[in-house]
Amino acid sequence: MDKQTILIRGGQVVTAEMVLAADVLIQGETIQAIGKALPAPPGAEVVDASDLLVLPGVIDAHVHIQLDTGIYCTPDSWAAETSAAAFGGVTTVIDFATQFVGQTFEDALAARMAEASPSCLDYAFHMMVTDVPPGQEDELGVLPELGIQSIKLYTTYRPNYYADDAALLRLLEAAGRYGLIALIHCENDALVTAQTQSLAAEGLTGWAYHGASRPALAEQEAAGRVLFLAEAAGAPVVIAHNSTGLTAALVANARKSGQVAFSETAPQYLLLDDTVYDGAEPWRYILQPPLRAPEEKQKLWELVGAGLVDMLITDHCAYTRAQKQAADDFTQTPGGLPGLETLLPLVVTYGVAAGRLGWPDVARMLAANPAHIYNLWPRKGALLPGADADLVLYDPAGETFLAADALHSTAGYTPFEGLQVQGRVVATMQRGQFLVRNGDFVGAPGRGRYLKREPFFWH
Repeated sequence: MDKQTILIRGGQVVTAEMVLAADVLIQGETIQAIGKALPAPPGAEVVDASDLLVLPGVIDAHVHIQLDTGIYCTPDSWAAETSAAAFGGVTTVIDFATQFVGQTFEDALAARMAEASPSCLDYAFHMMVTDVPPGQEDELGVLPELGIQSIKLYTTYRPNYYADDAALLRLLEAAGRYGLIALIHCENDALVTAQTQSLAAEGLTGWAYHGASRPALAEQEAAGRVLFLAEAAGAPVVIAHNSTGLTAALVANARKSGQVAFSETAPQYLLLDDTVYDGAEPWRYILQPPLRAPEEKQKLWELVGAGLVDMLITDHCAYTRAQKQAADDFTQTPGGLPGLETLLPLVVTYGVAAGRLGWPDVARMLAANPAHIYNLWPRKGALLPGADADLVLYDPAGETFLAADALHSTAGYTPFEGLQVQGRVVATMQRGQFLVRNGDFVGAPGRGRYLKREPFFWH
């Protein structure tokens, strides 16, 4: 591959610590230098970034592309969804390799690698652990050899993915031994099941009742319990997709007390609330955990603004409008929302432009923190010499409104339809090559690389 040289001149470079007027010199796939008034080497392409922010490429650390739950499948593709993501400034995704019952971790990863080969973006995987019987926990020891540094566990979805407390404890202990971090979906299965059965008995299974079927208490109790078990096991954890302020506060308090624990939330929990279930199109908002009471948005924003939430992710699932609308029954509707393309502009608009966040906070929660937590730093998540040249040129001027017909996901709809956004992605670059430039996709399916990650021992 030719080592193309590019000088990005005159932009405002955003890191997790500061914003500085500087040029960025790129040679081949890596950043060579950052500084003021850098000279353009002979033959270099000079990109004028005047009036633009130069951000690190977004790492969405929780996505589901070409998802097969064993019950529902998204009809998308890695080529389609990763190209859509690039329009939103995303350069790296961390998806999931599901270990189906009776399957080895090696086979689970091989199957996902084959599916992901058309990816336009670089990618890594969390291993979804579903079939490790008692006494076989050391099977997790193969994961570092496969380049896997994180596992996914669930406290709900019986019987498919559910792990009881005994299973959680033994898997967490093994994960800690092998330098793996556990990302855990926290909802109390018994509470969710009881509430769902109660609603069903009354014939209340329409989309409007989805939020009521999975109460906030179920998430909060499970998060507290998982944190307790993780501390006992000496294992690092990420509590997935916090939808309430209390959940995020539990994680922040655990970390303050010395525990290795991290949190993530998503734009849907910061911008939407459960009043939409009483609206005209509740099908748009079927996800787990569901949207919460309006006051939870403010609680979450306060924690995000205080630096107490570590990552902003999407939990992207590209189920289509047809799949979502197939039956007005939340028990028969696949859960999950599209969001890869809208993550950055929504965070910029309702975080930075609204005065809740600074630009360094965007770089921290969308790039640096995911890279640190999932051991991609400093190759990813950093605007530093020697790092991969993954970056976004963002124009903060101008306002538009989100509309599905202007987005690129296979889903064909957005839960954020009609929301105003501030500014736009002008260009997305991955490893020194443009993926999106001036509104056009100029990348290529199959250029994405699998990112092997080393184990990381926090203690």
